[in-house]
Amino acid sequence: MSPAQGVLFDLDGTLVDTAPDMATALNRLREREGGTPLPYPVIREQVSNGAGALIRLGFPEADPQAAEFERLRQHFLALYAEALAVESRLFPGMDAVLDTLEARGLRWGVVTNKPAFLTEPLLRALGLSERAGSIVSGDTLPVRKPDPAPLRHASAALSLLPEHCLYVGDHVRDIEAGRAAGMRTIGALFGYIDANDNPQHWGADALIAHPLALLDQLDPPRATP
Repeated sequence: MSPAQGVLFDLDGTLVDTAPDMATALNRLREREGGTPLPYPVIREQVSNGAGALIRLGFPEADPQAAEFERLRQHFLALYAEALAVESRLFPGMDAVLDTLEARGLRWGVVTNKPAFLTEPLLRALGLSERAGSIVSGDTLPVRKPDPAPLRHASAALSLLPEHCLYVGDHVRDIEAGRAAGMRTIGALFGYIDANDNPQHWGADALIAHPLALLDQLDPPRATP
């Protein structure tokens, strides 16, 4: 394996800490529907599972196959879109990671299952749109992660072969997609990981507990003599 020439990031729970704003939107919806707020830690660990999972968490009585569930999901997305960059920030240390990648001439991008109508304004608000070499949202292609096609699409946009890229994510689907795309994969333990999940079983090439630890993964591991 050669040193990484580019790094691709999942968005929610990996590059950006979006959970505060998503939790606010879910609790606003619960209050409008006559419920009480859920504790932030309970919501946080479900954020990487998407809007559907948050609605299942906030409204466990709602049938996922019923029109009411979709009404709640769309209402949640609308509330979130109104205020998606109030408290959302790069994870601590991630700004230094991006600065280092850019200083070394390494390209980076984002591959997320978040739809473009949320991804693009969020990245613009955080000043990341112009810095990212590629941005692939959940509706950029007909398929989403864990399908590897979005990652291959992103690496092509960076003018890199997949095997020259790292993919960093906080969910098993990220690792599955990265491996299938032929990339080295890094599990972000600082992300939104369900208490019942076990990242040790994801099959990632490495696990990191802090964004800055990613810098140690840019070169492939050396073989033991």
